[in-house]
Amino acid sequence: MNKTGKLFYVIIMLFSASIQAKEVYATFVVYAERTASLAFNYSGTVKSYNVGIMSKVKKDDVLAELISDDLIATLNVSKVAMKYAEIDYERYKILLGKGLINVAQFDKYALQYDTIKARIEVENAIFNKTILRAPFDGVITKRMIEVGDVVSGQMLRTAFEIQSEHQRILVVEFDQKYNRDVKIGDHFIYHVDGDSKEYTGSAYKIYPATNSENRKIAVQVLAHDLKVGLFGEGKFITSTNGSGAVRLTTNSSEQ
Repeated sequence: MNKTGKLFYVIIMLFSASIQAKEVYATFVVYAERTASLAFNYSGTVKSYNVGIMSKVKKDDVLAELISDDLIATLNVSKVAMKYAEIDYERYKILLGKGLINVAQFDKYALQYDTIKARIEVENAIFNKTILRAPFDGVITKRMIEVGDVVSGQMLRTAFEIQSEHQRILVVEFDQKYNRDVKIGDHFIYHVDGDSKEYTGSAYKIYPATNSENRKIAVQVLAHDLKVGLFGEGKFITSTNGSGAVRLTTNSSEQ
């Protein structure tokens, strides 16, 4: 009677003699992943604003506008001139094709058309400076303008401050004597001051230089939904050889 069977050999290598697990104490401060101070790059008077503190915005949402009636009027005049310059351009293009005018005569109207088209692009660029837009998805944390305020493109004044809504970065610091122990990917177990809840993360970036004032090394750890400015403490779980991997080997045979 033939019997067929499969035998699986599982060999788990822990290297417990060579791996020395360490807990490295560290403190941290919570920062927004992205933050920006927004200002008008143009001089004028604030016409309106559409957001306030804690307003959620999407990239390119209009936050505020300056009074721009003069720019709009100038742009409208240029658009009218553009309309008739284009008509002349197309008319003389046909005449050139029929040989009724020479290239020099046609070039005069082509230049006029291209000049007005370029002028409209410049005027649009200037007009767009009167509109302040959100540079990324986020939440407004400060509003520092009112309707009627005068702003200057030469002396920039912050109108809003914005930060990422959910994404946070913990800037974690630990003693420089552990500089060879903590590595990217090492687990970080922490809690925020005044909160008993335990959070976990991992080392995302390690700063290339030691802080000479406190002799500490900084590491970034990604987090979510914590209030910016909070601080806390925790510990990195690390090992001297940087590897806590378990190797699994499977063999099979038939009899």
